[in-house]
Amino acid sequence: MNETFDKLRLRFSKTGRAIYISHLDLMRTMQRAFLRSGIKLKNSEGFNPHPLISLALPLSVGTASLCEIMDFRLSEYMELSEIPFRLNKSLPEGIEVTEVYKAVRKPKEIKWLDVDGVFEYDTRQPDEMLEGLIDFFQRESIVIEKKTKSGVSDFDLAPNIRSLSFDVDGGRLMLKALVSAQEPTLNPELLLVALHSLAPELAPDFAAFTRTQLYDHDMEVFR
Repeated sequence: MNETFDKLRLRFSKTGRAIYISHLDLMRTMQRAFLRSGIKLKNSEGFNPHPLISLALPLSVGTASLCEIMDFRLSEYMELSEIPFRLNKSLPEGIEVTEVYKAVRKPKEIKWLDVDGVFEYDTRQPDEMLEGLIDFFQRESIVIEKKTKSGVSDFDLAPNIRSLSFDVDGGRLMLKALVSAQEPTLNPELLLVALHSLAPELAPDFAAFTRTQLYDHDMEVFR
């Protein structure tokens, strides 16, 4: 088999109702889509073979994304341009493959993540919240408790927020942020945790987040 088709990467979006599909269910969904599409994935060797696919930066349930990536290997030759077309016919509403290409860089090189967010308030006016939110996220230190595999520890959000801004759009606030994707990981939901813990008067009644782009340490788009 041509090596070009042994280490591949697809980029896909996860929006709409699909944002409620968990990471494990998404893995199963993608495997079934390959199977239904007649695209043969390469399996691992050993006593318990499994398809060689992996998703970078698992997405939290309820968060949308326009820039998810999945690495995979094929067991036989196929034109790359044919793969998105076949998969999209088999994927559920809200999951769409946008491109497939040869994987060159390793996911561990991802460092920064662009995030769009929406903050909504039931009774408070967004423009009245704006100044307080800007001041809050400009603090030199924003320490919260973060759950990890080893327990609960203090985590300072401030050094891991490269940029953050808000704009008023009608009856809601629109957030744009550039945060650390890994080492350490700043899940956008931690922005809400910080508000509820340290400034509950500024916390929105509803919030939603969308990943929009991935970058490396040098702020080059990761592919």
